[in-house]
Amino acid sequence: MRFLTGKLKDTQQMKNRLFKEEEIRNFAFLKEEELFLLLSAKKTGLTESEAEERLEEFGPNVITAGKKDTALHRLREAVINPFNVILLIIAAVTYFTDVLASSKPDYLTVGIIVGLVVLSSLVAFIQSQRSNAAAEQLTQMISNKADVWRDGVLTEIPMSEVVPGDVVQLSAGHMLPADVRFLTTKDTFLAQAALTGESAPVEKFSHGDNSPKDALTDLKNIGFMGSNVVSGSAGAIVLMTGNSTFFGSMAQSLSGDRAKTSFERGVDSVSGLLVRMMLIMVPIVFLINGVAKGDWAGALLFSFSIAVGLTPEMLPMIMTSTLAKGAVSMSKHKVIVRTLGAIQTFGEMDILCTDKTGTLTEDKVVLEKYMDIRGVDDTRILRHAFLNSYFQTGLKNLIDLAIINRAELNGLNDILESYHRVDEIPFDFARRRMSVVLSDRLGKLQLITKGAVEEMLEACSFMEMNGEVLPMDEETRNIAMATYNKYNAEGLRMIAVAQKNEVPGVGTFGVADEQDMVLIGFVGFLDPPKESAGAAVSALLEHGVRTVVLTGDSEGVAAKVCKKVGVDVDHILTGRDVEAMTDEALFEAVKACNLFAKLSPSQKERVVKTFQSAGHTVGYMGDGINDAPALHQADVGISVESAVDIAKETADIILLEKDLMVLEEGVIEGRRTFGNIIKYIKMAASGNFGNMISVILASLFLPFLPMLPVQILTQNLLCDFSQMGIPFDRVDKEYLKKPHKWETKSIKTFMGFFGPLSSIFDLLCFGVMWWAVGANKLELSPLFQCGWFVFGTVSQVLVIHMIRTEKLPFIQSVPSLPLLISTCIVAALALGIGFSGFGVGFDMRPLPLIFIPWLVALLAGYLICVQILKKVYIKRYKEWM
Repeated sequence: MRFLTGKLKDTQQMKNRLFKEEEIRNFAFLKEEELFLLLSAKKTGLTESEAEERLEEFGPNVITAGKKDTALHRLREAVINPFNVILLIIAAVTYFTDVLASSKPDYLTVGIIVGLVVLSSLVAFIQSQRSNAAAEQLTQMISNKADVWRDGVLTEIPMSEVVPGDVVQLSAGHMLPADVRFLTTKDTFLAQAALTGESAPVEKFSHGDNSPKDALTDLKNIGFMGSNVVSGSAGAIVLMTGNSTFFGSMAQSLSGDRAKTSFERGVDSVSGLLVRMMLIMVPIVFLINGVAKGDWAGALLFSFSIAVGLTPEMLPMIMTSTLAKGAVSMSKHKVIVRTLGAIQTFGEMDILCTDKTGTLTEDKVVLEKYMDIRGVDDTRILRHAFLNSYFQTGLKNLIDLAIINRAELNGLNDILESYHRVDEIPFDFARRRMSVVLSDRLGKLQLITKGAVEEMLEACSFMEMNGEVLPMDEETRNIAMATYNKYNAEGLRMIAVAQKNEVPGVGTFGVADEQDMVLIGFVGFLDPPKESAGAAVSALLEHGVRTVVLTGDSEGVAAKVCKKVGVDVDHILTGRDVEAMTDEALFEAVKACNLFAKLSPSQKERVVKTFQSAGHTVGYMGDGINDAPALHQADVGISVESAVDIAKETADIILLEKDLMVLEEGVIEGRRTFGNIIKYIKMAASGNFGNMISVILASLFLPFLPMLPVQILTQNLLCDFSQMGIPFDRVDKEYLKKPHKWETKSIKTFMGFFGPLSSIFDLLCFGVMWWAVGANKLELSPLFQCGWFVFGTVSQVLVIHMIRTEKLPFIQSVPSLPLLISTCIVAALALGIGFSGFGVGFDMRPLPLIFIPWLVALLAGYLICVQILKKVYIKRYKEWM
């Protein structure tokens, strides 16, 4: 039946998707007047009141398909899980044996078990709600924006508030906020890889010369949510938003979850290990007790209880709470985590690849020089650069803004009235240049281009020197390169400027027109290093993170900045070097090279991938369109709040402040978070393994059960509550000094060391109860069980403080107050149950006072042995947590 239901659901989703595709296709072939009429919109945009009404009607512009993280879902997760199912099965069996099949119905055990389910579910739900609220609050701190026309004014609004009928303005770096039809386009290229898988950008047009046979994503005048503008600019009208978009319909039909991180795989492997051990041990315990004691019903209940006691049921709650607490702490350091799972990867990072501009430098580019080919100051060069930067319609970067600011200071604004833009050839990362075609008042056309020096020289056949236009030969080229190299070595970022008068009077201009140009000079920029950058690079290195610079800048400028901030530049590779290298050669090169210059976006991505193949956990920090592939490839993508939309959307972590020092604080918090999670896992794994050994040995030699099911469950719940302070615990400074990877082998080794030790002291406790206290008869089994209950609970609580640090607990390393309180309360409760009449409710007999010195001796001996064994373990394996 479930199969048929799933098939019907899939069929309905497919019908919905096909309907949406047909609806979008119809929009592509409408005349513009019909389109505006159908959408009840106009070219000047919606009014605020119209937008509010539509937001109410269509809902927020967000994809919610398949979203499960609701309060109801979290409640279901808290109540219905394998651990609670086992408890409820035990409750059902106990109800049958203690109530229905008993001459004296006893509801106490059943009530306690059901109470345990309610209590543990309530705690898990409350913690989950708090964690989700924290994550939601952080997510709201960063959001992508859209430029829309409202009341005839271009206004920036959150993407979630975009509605059908909105007229949006798009430029390079923007994400498409919804499914749109283009109204105006200018060299508009979109990356649609998220929808089609094609890496090459596609050009879009407003005229929409479409064919009915075109695939949906090939429609020339339609753009889809999930795409981003690579270059050019456009105006468009919103057709559909949220789940009604093509991307939304795809999301509804997608099945399966994203790939798990190394941390999640590690948690799964440990949980799987414990479950496998449980599946092996529990039947053994059942058979031993059934055969030895003849009570098969009791043996069944006991083995079920052991299953619960051996399962790390608090792991999801501990992990989520710790990650949420870490995310909140990181936000105080101006680091916003978009996905909680990225925190651990952030702490694990040992290679940070970063762009130079704005991270190592002040991000305040200043135009320092404008010069001719020989390096002589020439205002005419500034004039041409100004015209190029002002009239280009794409995303104006820091260089464009620096040129415009300097031109305004020099009083060049008046020249703008003499020109108008005819066309432009947008920037791309293959050509590394951009051009505008301008017409003056006399109708004379002129092509003005600026870009990276080497790429510009390839497009130039002539050079202007001393007022003369000369052919570019080896001599003139050397003169230009000497000027470029001189200022580049001084730390100026050099951009070449060229122009061309012989351009066709009609037609569309393209890359083919960028040839036989005249190189007229250079503009040089200074982006000084940040004062904090050197200290940040040094601090990251002290914490085991190597900083590697991947930049599109020339090697001269990059090397100058890197030297000043302490990045080793003994080995430098350029994009051309990387392109010529085999994968094996690059694998060897990344071992020593910390500066890669003049890289294209795909080369940045390749370098990141090579570091990963060398076994490193790589973070990539970037904020531009060219950084998106590397951000996606990195183990943890890091961007800034001021980044272009596509960079922010790709990143896992957003910095509210573009500073490596902020990043270092985040790295430390990530390691603190991971350290607290690994504490719980190692405690649970070693403790559960020791309990397995103890239970099997006790079942072999005792004439009664070492503990009743209700006692095991109560002890398990108390121990779980004692560990609720772990997310708030301190982590030793020494642990934070280097990155830590998830090592399942290390956890198995830890189990093998400390599990058997706890079993040895359990056996000593059995001996004390049997011979010293005299609980060696069947009728005295409640007394024996009470003794092991108290020792087992208190010892598990106290050992938390031994395992949480490699140092001497309380003296060299003090726990956090929440952990101290939670462990003290649980220890007091266990002692109160054991030495008072309250234990009778759990089928236990109060312990005699003679047991107190034995208990103290056992606990002291156990903790001393743990500390000694800890030293042996650290000496042998050179690690602790």
